[in-house]
Amino acid sequence: MPLPAGLDARARRIALENAVAHGGRPRTEPVVARLLATDPTLRPHAEEVRSLVALVVADLENVPSAELVNRLAELGGPEVERVKAPSSTTGDFPELAGALPGKVVLRLAPFPSGALHIGNARMLFVNQFYRERYGGKLLLVFDDTIGTEEKRVEPEFFDLILGDLDLAGVRPDATYYKSDRIASFYPWARRVIDRGAAYVCTCPAELLRANRASGTACPERSQTVAESAEAWQQMLDGDFAPGEAVLRLRTDLHDPDPAFRDRVLFRISDVDHPRVGRKFRVWPLLEFSWAVDDIELKVTHVIRGKDLVMEDRMERFLWDLLGIEGPSFLHWGLLRVREAKVSKSKSYREVKDGVYDGWADPRTWSLRSLDRRGISMGALRAFTLSFGLSLADIEVPAETLYAENRKRIDATTVRRSFVPDPVRVEVEGYPSGLTEVTLANHPDLPDLGRRSVAAGPVFYLARKDVLRCLGSEVRLKDLLNVRLPESAPRGDEPIRATFTSRENRRLPRLQWVGALGAVPVEVLGIEGEHTPGLGERALLTSPPRAIVQFERVGFVRFDENWSPGATPVRVVYGHP
Repeated sequence: MPLPAGLDARARRIALENAVAHGGRPRTEPVVARLLATDPTLRPHAEEVRSLVALVVADLENVPSAELVNRLAELGGPEVERVKAPSSTTGDFPELAGALPGKVVLRLAPFPSGALHIGNARMLFVNQFYRERYGGKLLLVFDDTIGTEEKRVEPEFFDLILGDLDLAGVRPDATYYKSDRIASFYPWARRVIDRGAAYVCTCPAELLRANRASGTACPERSQTVAESAEAWQQMLDGDFAPGEAVLRLRTDLHDPDPAFRDRVLFRISDVDHPRVGRKFRVWPLLEFSWAVDDIELKVTHVIRGKDLVMEDRMERFLWDLLGIEGPSFLHWGLLRVREAKVSKSKSYREVKDGVYDGWADPRTWSLRSLDRRGISMGALRAFTLSFGLSLADIEVPAETLYAENRKRIDATTVRRSFVPDPVRVEVEGYPSGLTEVTLANHPDLPDLGRRSVAAGPVFYLARKDVLRCLGSEVRLKDLLNVRLPESAPRGDEPIRATFTSRENRRLPRLQWVGALGAVPVEVLGIEGEHTPGLGERALLTSPPRAIVQFERVGFVRFDENWSPGATPVRVVYGHP
């Protein structure tokens, strides 16, 4: 597909802006990232966009700074960003109603069905933010009431989530498990029954739903308090099988919201729970358990997504019924990263089936996977808090998170050479004795030092670069210029190029790896793809979990189970 008309001009404008901002040295990847982040239609053609930008950047590399400013002015000056970046470290966070320093108690209530992911970041960091603001307490309350076949409570998820919290730097003051507290919910159910506000319903599930939708009372709704109390005791005594009876709350059968009409408070289940086995058969639904826990655990403020407003209403209804003053509620809207396809149930299946490389597989977008990619929890926290507590649903490109992470790692990250899908290139007329060259570890930071890199006369270039530049003179970045042959390489056959000069001219810059120092590399990508290639020998000395930048590719992190010196070198792609 041809790239959109005008893209060349826009890429040049952004590249000029980038060059002016970086002392006259334009950089390809930030320009590519801006284009892809602001025009979703370009993302399937990222390689073509990167090739176009590389040519534009190469054309600007040796232009004097004053001329760069003039050219940018001629194009209308810096482009107004189409994706507005956050204007401050944190957005707007209102004061908590009635909050007193040192007295605030908040809670996290994850359901243990998988690792915490990027969609859970707001829960973690917003509650942690308020805990820090007021010097309060943060409780971890596992919502491990009995699950379903699609949403199961698995024993390993408890430790998994505790590890996720530790990774995020969110350490609760106390940890509770709903499954340990089931018996404590029963007296509260009896209090509701004694108020004449609950009854035991034996309608089949289909009839229950139909009656709720039509506002029709089921026969048991007319039970007396004594009859409801007796039927409730029968539920506890095991006289009903799963699905035969539920405890329902009496609300307005003509409530505008059908979901609020006589909601279920307790149900029966014989599923074996991973922590308490079959000790309990009668299980509360989440909103009832929250209504109890928020009182018994002395929670002062509940901060959670606006998708849980029904649960707010249920809790308030129960508190009002029992004459209790409960905590206040504060909500946020949905914050979605456009590229993140988050599904705990899908991730669960793929991890269990071995399709995913565990919960740290990049496709899960879990906190562990972000850490594996070299995205710090500090960057994730800053990204999350930058949007404040708006009720508006927000969708942003992943580049917004990547930009925050780049700010934190760029100044300490060395550059290294990597060539995917390599083609062997033999250079005729290559200068004798030029078998090694000393290169900077960072183009802008001399303090990061230099390293020796093996050079020619035999090199490896990326196949896509060779095909794009057939018959053209190109510059092997930071080394010399060669002319590539007219014909494309056949399979694994080497091609012959011709040395032209060492003069630093305006030519397309190609990344290279000298054959004498080449080591095999495998890159795990965001979509789980494995990209083999060759890298420079300096990679062999990097420790596990080190972050480096593959020039003209992006930031990568060495896998934690890679041993220095071993091949292939295993890294995980982070971002541009």
